[in-house]
Amino acid sequence: MPILEVIALDAKDAEAAQAGGADRLELVADMASDGLTPSVSTFKEVEKAVDIPIRVMLRDAKGFAPGNLKHLRRQAWELREAGATEFVLGFLDAGGEVDEGVTLNLLAELEGCAWTFHRALDNSNDVFRSWGVVKTLGCDTVLAAGSAKGVEDGIENLKELVTQGPPALLVGGGLQQRHVPELLAAGVKGFHVGSAVRPSGWDSPVDSASVREWVNRLV
Repeated sequence: MPILEVIALDAKDAEAAQAGGADRLELVADMASDGLTPSVSTFKEVEKAVDIPIRVMLRDAKGFAPGNLKHLRRQAWELREAGATEFVLGFLDAGGEVDEGVTLNLLAELEGCAWTFHRALDNSNDVFRSWGVVKTLGCDTVLAAGSAKGVEDGIENLKELVTQGPPALLVGGGLQQRHVPELLAAGVKGFHVGSAVRPSGWDSPVDSASVREWVNRLV
């Protein structure tokens, strides 16, 4: 069955996403920077509020290089100590290739955890070459739009990428409901939404009715 992952910023978002039927959360902070690592306190509040899985973002700077890898490893350790078992991460080097060294360095804190390689893939020099690298790193999921411009531009790439798993492809980044039938027909089973379930954009909370609309599209 297809799954729907919803971006949450806090416990209120998480509760609304679960009420609407979301299968999983991506927990982040600061969407003005495209999503950074949330605080441990926020994670604890969300974990208490919902029963569905929570994937926690590990990212401390806008872009696809770490701001301070030592600090990021500390955040990962603290979140694990708080009970987090699923994460979202991924890095590119200055040349636009998947930064295996940095990614593996952070993964040293995450032994035994499930994790998603996020949209760094879309911003790399070649999404197909990068997929081949990412699949060796141990993630179970790759979040991608197929293009740095979003799903509308990357949909043909997505239809090719879904044939190259595992890992599983999770489609997000400008995803709209009108894209769903074509992606389902291509074999995509994972869908990821953020502002699409917030009627007034990022300044408003997740709306459970909007989440339910998306869930119904995937049935």
